[in-house]
Amino acid sequence: MTKSIISNIAIATILVSSTLVADNDAKGLFEAKCKMCHIDTRPTNRADLVAPPAMGVMRHVKMRYPKKEDAVGFMVDYVLNPTKEKSVCMPQKIARFGLMPSQKGNVTEEELKKISEWMFDNFPPAGFMGGMGRGAGMGMMRGQ
Repeated sequence: MTKSIISNIAIATILVSSTLVADNDAKGLFEAKCKMCHIDTRPTNRADLVAPPAMGVMRHVKMRYPKKEDAVGFMVDYVLNPTKEKSVCMPQKIARFGLMPSQKGNVTEEELKKISEWMFDNFPPAGFMGGMGRGAGMGMMRGQ
């Protein structure tokens, strides 16, 4: 009985540790491959933005692709082969920032899958309202 309990605890610890490593790996990939353009926090100066923040991007991705598998598939395809027709961004965002350039050669499909899964699970944050509470736009947090 005691050996069984210890075995179950050990297995649970390994599973939790593996999940944390995978999360940290995906977050690290996001920080290395995406964050230079897509910030992961509330923007403090919109003039400094070079691309829509991650929270706004994921809001629009989830509106079009609410299932994680579909959202991840879209993101992997779009990041490697972006077109205006595929974009989930609002037209004014494309007018402001331009169409995202293809990231072929900068990120692999496997890396994109990890990043996309992590983004789906973590963005937008709880309480998110786009456009300073108006439901669209730059991705502000309610009450801030």
